[in-house]
Amino acid sequence: MPTLAIIGAGPGLGAAVARRFGREGFAIALVSRDQAKLDALADELAGDGLTARGYAADVRDAAALTAALERAAAELGPVSVLQYSPLPARSYLKPVLELDPELAAEALSFSALGLIAAARAVLPAMRAGGEGSIVLINGGTSVKARPDFAGTSVAFPAETAYGEMLHDALAPEGVHVCQLVIPGAIPMLPLERGLEDVADRIWDIHAGPGEFRTMLIPLDQGREPDHD
Repeated sequence: MPTLAIIGAGPGLGAAVARRFGREGFAIALVSRDQAKLDALADELAGDGLTARGYAADVRDAAALTAALERAAAELGPVSVLQYSPLPARSYLKPVLELDPELAAEALSFSALGLIAAARAVLPAMRAGGEGSIVLINGGTSVKARPDFAGTSVAFPAETAYGEMLHDALAPEGVHVCQLVIPGAIPMLPLERGLEDVADRIWDIHAGPGEFRTMLIPLDQGREPDHD
């Protein structure tokens, strides 16, 4: 059974993506900081007939994140799809004149360094098998900086740059690295089925490898804060 690992799993988009991939026969590894919430979500998914387990880790702790993904691979099977979608802290959404080095470093650790740790944990198995996907989920500040959202405006582009470099480096090996940009809070976007539409789009960009970046909707139709 293939395994999807969702970094930043929660009851909104994470649950919708889990159900979408679960219908395709994937086991689901749920990763976030709160084990109790993960267990509750895993039980809910199990009630839908899916195989799901929770693995607590903070994306700012590379060792803990790596260990969580290694446990998931050992218990569920090698991770063949990684979704990196932790929700940025509100503190990262500060005006640029309030951004200090400590907050910038934390935002970069959360977005870019966390992705690097997660990717390095799952890529050996993907490369050995000659297939796999890493899907980045980012808000609109990954494309256009906003002076009132300074932390993500610094961190998301760094995460994007790493992802795009991986896309170019790994495409010849059959491993697809891609990004879905969600420029606003999902309930406020012009989507007929809301979270289910987003989950379908994530499935589509995983199943049909192509360009690195996909915009869920045009940037000027969305408004931050981003995905949940």
